[in-house]
Amino acid sequence: MAPTRELDVVLFGATGFVGKLTAEYLARAAPDGARIGLAGRSQTKLEAVRDQLGARAADWPLIVADATDGTALADLAARTTAVATTVGPYRWHGMPLVEASAAAGTHYADLTGEPLFMRETIERLHTPAPASGARIVHTCGFDSIPSDIGVLVLHEAAGELTDTTLVVRRIRGGVSGGTLASLKGTVDDVKKDRSLAKVLGDPYALSPDRDAEPKLGKERDLRGAEHSDELGTWFGPFVMASVNTRVVRRSNALQGWAYGRQFRYREVMDFGSGVSGRAKALCMGGGIAALAGGLALPPSRLVLDRVLPDPGEGPKDDLVRRGFFVIEIHVRTPTGERRTCRVEARGDPGYGATSVMLGESALCLALDRDRLPDRAGVLTPATAMGTVLANRLRAAGQTFEVAKP
Repeated sequence: MAPTRELDVVLFGATGFVGKLTAEYLARAAPDGARIGLAGRSQTKLEAVRDQLGARAADWPLIVADATDGTALADLAARTTAVATTVGPYRWHGMPLVEASAAAGTHYADLTGEPLFMRETIERLHTPAPASGARIVHTCGFDSIPSDIGVLVLHEAAGELTDTTLVVRRIRGGVSGGTLASLKGTVDDVKKDRSLAKVLGDPYALSPDRDAEPKLGKERDLRGAEHSDELGTWFGPFVMASVNTRVVRRSNALQGWAYGRQFRYREVMDFGSGVSGRAKALCMGGGIAALAGGLALPPSRLVLDRVLPDPGEGPKDDLVRRGFFVIEIHVRTPTGERRTCRVEARGDPGYGATSVMLGESALCLALDRDRLPDRAGVLTPATAMGTVLANRLRAAGQTFEVAKP
């Protein structure tokens, strides 16, 4: 990367729902002197966003670029140290910016929760990106920073890990139109090419070396109900587990399996005790399966497309503010010691809390690069930014706290 760039951070997709929230966060929290630009397709909309950000953002440059315009994206990438993008679904719209960033040596952060897109960037760019010094970092929001950074923090405290379970204890938030669009795109891709279902079903789909992964048997995402005697509650499926678990396993492999060759990882939701807890867990599993099936069938897809939120849409402002999540990551070490990492944040997980995570990730990549792990390529939050990002998020009011039960 060139020693200096015109800008530290460019936020691409600044006029969308999450983009606006991230712009607001950067205007509020970026340090004095940080050089930030806003990018998107419409000059008029960019000006409207900037006008709402107050005096700190009054001089931020505006960059007009379309997600399909390779020349404009190359110019954008060349101007900045880091770019953060909210423009998805990423498998449809994201690759040109990733390629431009890798070529220019520009650090890159996004919010994708699309394993097929991540697999494609790994195959195409994990080798070229290190030559330029670019850190390409996917999943810099609720997918998958709580999971990925939380497990890293546990590893820093406890050393080698074995059985590890992330439990979503409490959560309040709206349905993300962007996440649903990504799910629709994945369903459509699998319908066109059934071989992609095998990739999605592989627990090590994002591994840098699939053949070197430990032989731990089937590591399946929970689909039904399971009682936890240890916590006295019923576990059910967590809708983001199929993405987060693969990201965390990639982090382990990229660090030379530092978490351990017997590291097992899964994610679940807490639905409470008794008959009602079991029923809620079963309903969640059935609901996830029904949504995926409904999106695959043309008649039901037409109905769902009319009622589900579109990309760029989000919940009402009061829900963005009142949302929250509380997560516990429970782990055992090879000696039988137990540790728990509590991860929590205020704000709708997919919007308010995510805008903080993406904003801090971009600032971390741009401003803290001399303190980051010495890695480049297609990385994860844990392997690209590690505890430097954890400390930033703590300073921003989010919790990553390890304790012994």
